[in-house]
Amino acid sequence: MRTDQILPRLERVFARLDREPERPAHLQTPRMSRHRVVLLGATLGFYLAIVVAVLATSWLVRLDWQIMFFRPYEQWPQLHAFLDYLVVLGQRGPTAVMVAAWLGWRSWRQHTLRPLITLGVALLLLNITVGAVKLGLGRLGPHYATQIGSAELFAGGDIFPSGHTANAVVTWGILAYLASTTVTRRVLSLVSAVVSLSVGATTVYLGTHWVSDVLLGWLAGLLVLLALPWFEPLIARAEAYVFDLRARLRSLVEAGQVPEALTGLLVPVLSAGGKWRLERTAEEPSAGQPVQAGAPAQAPGPVPVAVPVPVPVPASASAQAPASASASVQTAGHQPAVRPAVHLAGRPHLIRSERTPLTPAGSRRPAHAERAPARGTAPRPATGG
Repeated sequence: MRTDQILPRLERVFARLDREPERPAHLQTPRMSRHRVVLLGATLGFYLAIVVAVLATSWLVRLDWQIMFFRPYEQWPQLHAFLDYLVVLGQRGPTAVMVAAWLGWRSWRQHTLRPLITLGVALLLLNITVGAVKLGLGRLGPHYATQIGSAELFAGGDIFPSGHTANAVVTWGILAYLASTTVTRRVLSLVSAVVSLSVGATTVYLGTHWVSDVLLGWLAGLLVLLALPWFEPLIARAEAYVFDLRARLRSLVEAGQVPEALTGLLVPVLSAGGKWRLERTAEEPSAGQPVQAGAPAQAPGPVPVAVPVPVPVPASASAQAPASASASVQTAGHQPAVRPAVHLAGRPHLIRSERTPLTPAGSRRPAHAERAPARGTAPRPATGG
């Protein structure tokens, strides 16, 4: 294949990954048609039949024990390592993260929240329906069975129906349910069927579920997918509510009625999609926001002028500095200029030996030795002699 043929194909692929300018008009939500109602009724009938067969300890329970004694993991041990990884496709955590990432990209690309909300509704229905039956029947698994030939019901277990199998049907089947074209829906339906059948068979191989658990898990997941069109109005109202809430938050942020700390957290969420940006109307940019090049410079505001505050001056100080007192008097129509503060350097510090000794007047200390008394005068006698 030549290079000039590869480049246009790559361009089409990247254009397909890019976001569409607006929500596509050809997206249609499935409706509860007559055929879907018939399929839902038939699936519900099979579901109840399996539950009754297990409650009655019929041939289905005997088949469970026969396959359990066959121990497929011992018949084909070379498959054990591979099937340990394959069964992960039925676990709730990994599959929900993968499918939610794909549907999140679709939601961003098609300007709609319907894929993510539909996934959430489907998983919620699955938890309610499957979890209620599991806790209500309380069946034990093959590794914890206590009586051969028994259905092991109401014993505190939680494996009937199989949660791995039902989750695989719903999680991978939701991709086919949300497909926008008929061909894509058929391909994804085939892929989800293969994955869910493989996960169910793997749980039987590993000995974690009975055959009847897997059969009921398939039907439980199919019931959720068939009943989803009944919840489409609820999904549409939830999407409209989320978009309306986003519009109200945007208006509050633009009006400045949201605290600055909360605004920094909301702006990245509210601007998702690139059609809304927060326009700051303040005269100065916010802290940390760079000034755009080429923007017109704002006129500087008025320079604050310091107003002299009268300070009480002692009488002695006012008498010593009459010039400074007269300079502080303001004349009519004239405002004195603000002078910078003058810092006077302090006197150098002298140690005690460098200071000039001072003798206070009237000191009673004896005279210095180098000073001799005047001639012709007798020395003063000491008192008390």
